[in-house]
Amino acid sequence: MKRNTKINSLLLLAVAALAVLPLVLGLGDHKEEPFTGADAEAETAITEIEPDYEPWFSPLYEPPSGEIESALFAVQAALGAGVLAYYFGLRRGRRQGEERAARVARQDAHAPEGD
Repeated sequence: MKRNTKINSLLLLAVAALAVLPLVLGLGDHKEEPFTGADAEAETAITEIEPDYEPWFSPLYEPPSGEIESALFAVQAALGAGVLAYYFGLRRGRRQGEERAARVARQDAHAPEGD
């Protein structure tokens, strides 16, 4: 097995462990909503410390339900992943094109001249 394949396999295993271990170990069982986002956690902490706190700003758009909020977050994540995949694919394609052009130039330089 190639070294890169081993590294990629280990990284994939680590990501899977990070996703599954909190569920298996029950890390969120003591909470009413076990896996809320950081915003909700911060809001809870702030209201515990200062119950009369008034936020400085309000959201531009407040989704009508948590499901819609999750869907919008998923769309945002998918768009970000698509942009990153496009960028890395473009870089790789350009690099492969440059390597191919250099290989053809070397072959042309070593080809016998004449006819």
